[in-house]
Amino acid sequence: MDSDRQADGHARAAAAAPPGDPVIGRLLDGRYRVGARIARGGMASVYEATDIRLDRTVAVKIMHAGLGDDDEFAARFVREARSAARLSHPNVVAVFDQGDDDGIVFLAMELVEGHTLRDVIRKESPMMPARALALLEPVVSALAAAHRAGLIHRDVKPENVLIADDGRVKVADFGLAKAISTDTQHTATGGVLIGTVSYLAPELVVDGRADARADVYAVGVVLYELLTGTKPHEGESPIQVAYKHVHEDVPPPSRLVPEIPAYVDALVARATARDRGQRPADAAVLLHQLHRVNQALAEGVRVDPELTADLAPMPVPETPSRPGDTAADPWDAAEMAALLAPAADSPAHAERTTAIPTYDPRPDSQRRPPPPAAPAPRQQGPRRPRRSKRGPILLVVALLIAATAGAGAWWFGYARYTATPGVIGLTQAAATSKLTDAGLDVKIGDAAYSETVGTGKVISTDPGPGAKILDGETVTLTVSLGKERYDVPKLHGLTQDAAAQKLRDLHLSVGTTSTRWSETVAEGRVIASDPKVGTTLRPSAAVDLIVSKGPQPIRIGNWVGKDAADAKQQLEARGLVVEDSQQDYSDTVPEGAVISQSPRGGFLFAGETVTFVVSRGPELVEVPNVLAHGVDDATAELEGLGFKVRVDHASGYLGLGYVFSTDPGRGSMVPKGSTITLYLV
Repeated sequence: MDSDRQADGHARAAAAAPPGDPVIGRLLDGRYRVGARIARGGMASVYEATDIRLDRTVAVKIMHAGLGDDDEFAARFVREARSAARLSHPNVVAVFDQGDDDGIVFLAMELVEGHTLRDVIRKESPMMPARALALLEPVVSALAAAHRAGLIHRDVKPENVLIADDGRVKVADFGLAKAISTDTQHTATGGVLIGTVSYLAPELVVDGRADARADVYAVGVVLYELLTGTKPHEGESPIQVAYKHVHEDVPPPSRLVPEIPAYVDALVARATARDRGQRPADAAVLLHQLHRVNQALAEGVRVDPELTADLAPMPVPETPSRPGDTAADPWDAAEMAALLAPAADSPAHAERTTAIPTYDPRPDSQRRPPPPAAPAPRQQGPRRPRRSKRGPILLVVALLIAATAGAGAWWFGYARYTATPGVIGLTQAAATSKLTDAGLDVKIGDAAYSETVGTGKVISTDPGPGAKILDGETVTLTVSLGKERYDVPKLHGLTQDAAAQKLRDLHLSVGTTSTRWSETVAEGRVIASDPKVGTTLRPSAAVDLIVSKGPQPIRIGNWVGKDAADAKQQLEARGLVVEDSQQDYSDTVPEGAVISQSPRGGFLFAGETVTFVVSRGPELVEVPNVLAHGVDDATAELEGLGFKVRVDHASGYLGLGYVFSTDPGRGSMVPKGSTITLYLV
């Protein structure tokens, strides 16, 4: 499988393109300016690029030169874009765009700065089960979303799990993703398996067909690797590894790490059961089982027989496989064919033996030697023909044998098999009618959501379309509930934890959380959500929360000496109440300005009160009439009123010592403490 991954912090120096790389610096589709190469695979290279239209950094995956001319490879590129674009999940690498610029076929994807799960395995494995499940949970969540959307990944492996520098886990490379169907082939042209042999489910090796349970098997192998640091099946060649997947169970991880609890062993065994019928039906079921194991680990449970029994796969009796099940060993099929074949001198012998599988993986010592060649008939001279009595007898015997064989075949079901009619996409009523007309019984199974099949129509059947089934047997229909969508609930006033739980209960997830001051919503409770209440979203879509920080503190400031009216206007605009009815004289603070305030500074909250003492200016006193008074009497009277006195002589001073005039004049209102000048004659 083409890894095409963004790995190890993108290791730009190691993966740098040669100086003559013609792609670097090119503007693709008039939009993507290609930068340094950050990864290279067998089919494509990944470059860091700038989306000049949206001013963001992206990863651009470019098919190698020459492959764009191959319709199959180009179609796979387009399929990858469409498959990933159908998924909206925080743990799936997003594909933004796909195009062809003068023969350069490319995908524009989310750029994930970080490393891969393979790097974590190298550094940390074997690791504690809780750590392994924490790494695996977002992977399974992403696959569950894909399975709900009707897609299987088909190449789950540590190299395709990206871990960003901020800890986000992303599943990449849905290039092999395909709609789930019983006929989903996992082969490319020529029947060559595409995938990574260490993670291939047995049914892929045997008949090349995959469903969601193949992804589950691969996840189980990855879990084993996280727990032990090794792959469960090793071999000198891919064929040997594939052989072990078919014929050997994945060993319990506790065989290498004894402290692993039995219920963790059971989880691995269930996910990697060779009989796919024993595995979880899809990643959503596996995610539920993973949560149960995680809870037991979090509670420190060492032994849980009930959980272990629930998870452990059931023993499978040694019975012949039904059509569609994982095939039996190839040599068993050969032996059965040999036993049922006509005698060596039968005219049908040559035709029947060509149908016997030629693959026999058993050691030479266990193989049956081929039967000795029949001796050639002796050549004799011409003989006069004669009527033989054996002919009619042999004919009757042959007819009886054929009739008996036909009756036996019918009795055991071989002749009574029919193909399951295709009813996917039909309404439940139409599908039921078609199957009933074909002589089959119909059972309605659990309904399921579908992104592609309308409500009330058939998503899938068991057995699948074209599968062999006996007359009168039952076909189970899975009927579509339509697209899985959920409305954003009312979250206003809930605590942050309660809002998050409410979203999880509706199969939505919490996105970013921001805070805001609020005068009406208590601290720690939700003010609003984005998208807003009632918005319809896909499952696992992120909802951003705006959480209250409580009332905003208001800075009071120091207003002493400043205009009281202006101070009042500004503070009331901030939500405070200003009390300024108290006034007093001040010789230093102008009239209308603040003499003092309470509180003197700091912070208050909206609705609280600030008190001002406002200046009335200096106290005014009337200048008395002291004209014709002696200078001593006039001075005493003025000083008694708080004035200061200065004596001067009037023009033409006569030396009598009486007050001729004052400045300010009599009756004037002047501030207390002002100086009054006396002019004497």
